[in-house]
Amino acid sequence: MIFCESGFRTGLSISQLYYSQNASTIQSVQAAIRLMPAFDVFHALATIPVQQWNGRFYEGIALKELGFSLNLGHNGKVCPASGNGGAEWSSDQFVIVDSAGIFTHSVKWCGCNGALVENKHLQLLQCGLFPASITKPQTAFTFRVLDEFLVDALECKTSASSFYMKLKRLTNNAFPDSLPDRYRELMRVSRMWRDLCNRKRAGFGHDTNMGLNTGALALFCPACPQPGINLPDKWEEKYNDDVIALHYVVDGNFTAQHMKMKKPEEDVSLADGLAYMVENEPYQAHVSSALDSKERSTCQNHRAVNDANIVKSNLRATGIGATACARHGCFVPHSVVDFYKGEQQKNMDYSICQAVSYHSTGVQKALVIYDIACQWYTNFRKRVESYNGLSLPKDLEIIPAIGKFHLSAHKPSCFPQYSLMFIKGAGHIDGEVLETLWSSFNKISPSARSMSLSHRQELYDDHMRDSNWKKLVGLVKALLKKYKTALNGIKMTEGPYQDLCTSLDLDQLECWMKDAEKADIERGEELDLYSLQINKAPTLLEMRLNIMGEKASLSMGQGSLSWLVEGISIEDAQDALRAEIRGLPSNPTVLQKMAIAEKRQHLSAKITKFHQSAFPFLAGMDYVEMASLAKDDSEFCLEENRADSEDENQQNSGYGAEEEIYSEDDSEAVEECPENHPLVMPSSMEVSFKSELGLRSLIKEELQLRIGQANDCLEQLRTHLGQKAILYRMNIRSSTSVRTDTRSKQEIHRTTLKINRDIQSYHRARKALKSLGANQDVLQKYQDIQQADLRLSKDITEENRFGQSSDVLPWFWRIEGHSGQSDMWNIEFLRVSWLKARARYTRWKEELEMVRHEMFWITLWFKHQEEEWEKRSKNSQEPGHVAYAEKQKDLWQRFRQKAENTFGKEMLVTM
Repeated sequence: MIFCESGFRTGLSISQLYYSQNASTIQSVQAAIRLMPAFDVFHALATIPVQQWNGRFYEGIALKELGFSLNLGHNGKVCPASGNGGAEWSSDQFVIVDSAGIFTHSVKWCGCNGALVENKHLQLLQCGLFPASITKPQTAFTFRVLDEFLVDALECKTSASSFYMKLKRLTNNAFPDSLPDRYRELMRVSRMWRDLCNRKRAGFGHDTNMGLNTGALALFCPACPQPGINLPDKWEEKYNDDVIALHYVVDGNFTAQHMKMKKPEEDVSLADGLAYMVENEPYQAHVSSALDSKERSTCQNHRAVNDANIVKSNLRATGIGATACARHGCFVPHSVVDFYKGEQQKNMDYSICQAVSYHSTGVQKALVIYDIACQWYTNFRKRVESYNGLSLPKDLEIIPAIGKFHLSAHKPSCFPQYSLMFIKGAGHIDGEVLETLWSSFNKISPSARSMSLSHRQELYDDHMRDSNWKKLVGLVKALLKKYKTALNGIKMTEGPYQDLCTSLDLDQLECWMKDAEKADIERGEELDLYSLQINKAPTLLEMRLNIMGEKASLSMGQGSLSWLVEGISIEDAQDALRAEIRGLPSNPTVLQKMAIAEKRQHLSAKITKFHQSAFPFLAGMDYVEMASLAKDDSEFCLEENRADSEDENQQNSGYGAEEEIYSEDDSEAVEECPENHPLVMPSSMEVSFKSELGLRSLIKEELQLRIGQANDCLEQLRTHLGQKAILYRMNIRSSTSVRTDTRSKQEIHRTTLKINRDIQSYHRARKALKSLGANQDVLQKYQDIQQADLRLSKDITEENRFGQSSDVLPWFWRIEGHSGQSDMWNIEFLRVSWLKARARYTRWKEELEMVRHEMFWITLWFKHQEEEWEKRSKNSQEPGHVAYAEKQKDLWQRFRQKAENTFGKEMLVTM
């Protein structure tokens, strides 16, 4: 603050004020203004918070109240012709909005040289003020506050309402409502300011007759190959199709909704289709003429497919779909579409067709990554042929793929055909870059939801342009990082691949190499060679049929076999009842106790009948007391102790329920309960008794049945673990409300209970195998299952991730099929391991080559921009146009020099 002898203090700095200490405050300010350039006059005035001493303290006062007025057109001096004009040449309540606050001034317009009242807005623009209206301006915004608002909106996601409230509080934090409300004017003026800035940066100011094509005001990726822009002459002869290929990722965002407009006829568009969102009228014509797809998902339960026809009555658009370059995360111009019912195929088809047609003349291949590519691509070309006004570039080959994150939610057959790890020329990308871009857009979606159609379109265009600009600014550093990552990737994958090659049979290796090369070219079902071709292990039913067949051939009875199968079935029933009791609340109801009692009664009858049937097989002796008590592994009972109910009082430990169900005083009551009652079978007896009874034939039968039981349990375990992984991917991570999150957790809890029961049954089968004297090969095959084996391994959910070279799946995922096939399994496992090792190593080699090419292409892109502005500078007549063109030329030149100096010899120059 500067204190004046007249009792005032102002917010001007010493460098801004040139005044005599004997002059009054008003004279000081006026003298300062006269020494400033015309453009800076109003910027200085708008930021002068003047305060006056009232005898007790300094209080704020407007310059207008001190008799000060702003004179336009003469560097702060009074216009010589001002006395000749009427009231229309002055404004007593003119509002100026600046980043420092909101101010009201008295303005006197310049009326000399035949000035017209209709040209007042031009006088404001010459002084760095943007008028809120053209005919009779009473409000103006400084260029500085408009620039600041745009940066705030882009970087901080600040809405116009919040920004204007900030200005009001900066001006008068105690009484902000006393200031004039120019919120609507700010929204209107900021739209015009944004559009003018975009047109100026696109070169429209240098050639106002230039026709603007779709996407002309957009900024795209400098590193993606674009013929005629960043590729050398005769590029078709210097690169193969795998190098010059489009890499696009497609995705939808259902947070970007738009409400129906009350008066759509009053909407005014400034840049319809000139940036990233598609032109409205042709897109509407396409949507109305294209048929709705009614197909359901044939893969997993993909929401994008099944919810494609959902309609919400209060919304004009239920979301947006976009296409971006998969390698660098830049939005493709003129490819962002609205959803009207859901993520329908006709919406995404339009986006993809627009994207692959953008700066792609002569390109023969396009990799399109879409989370439901297995459904979308099936009839894609047929749909495009049926659309009016929509087409694909001639001879363009579309290669569908699925991003790594979404691939785990698909059925296993989708993995080899749509995995990026197995697509030649894909390099090393994850295909999920759009997911990271949506996170910032979700912050502005609430503000854009109730905007007009055009305003929302321009807002999204501006944020996408800014996103691409930030990618461009950091692209040199990002490519250098990718280069180092690719070198490290090759280093980590080359060793395991070479080791496998040297350890394998050459003839076998040559055969596998031919299959892999064929799959690279033909793709589709040929890529299934990357999947394990395993014979399914024999089930309990199959084992029973085998034993029955053997007995039939030996003319033996089959009563013992049925008896053993019944015993295994009773053990499963005992497991289920114990689990149900553990899952009861601590204070079970009478109905719950009655249900348990009825099940116990039914189970007890089955056990009694089972032991009575055992008489002919156990030489008429009762060995119940010698059988072991049925017990569960407590490590796999923890989840059963949490009830599904949301009531905390009913989520207490299930062990409290056991105290209610079992008798309190009698410790033998637990053993007497049918769910804990020991069953007399060969596997439950001591070895000495088995020999005494001569149960060799019975032991052999139970041994085979137990192997089948173990196979059944492992098959169920694999299925339930896969279901749990999919539930985590599809439900928990995409949950949008507490209700859906609770339902998903309950479903996962139920699946976890199934997994625990699978393990309990398997452990019982394995214990029986040990008791029955199974040989070491069988016990080595059917190992003990630990809690660590049940984690949702990335080998199952994200098989094509980086860093698999030394990883091994848990043993039960690798168990071989029928006996005698161990050698076949080893060969199959080595084959798939070699194929995947080759794929990983090849993708990293491709990545390194592509990054080196991109280093060169980005320098050519900067050079192209530099040459374009050099042409505009030479063709310009106005000094301001020349200066701006030279400034832009210097900007792109600095970008190019930085890229060339940073990349150096790593850049792969192809001329």
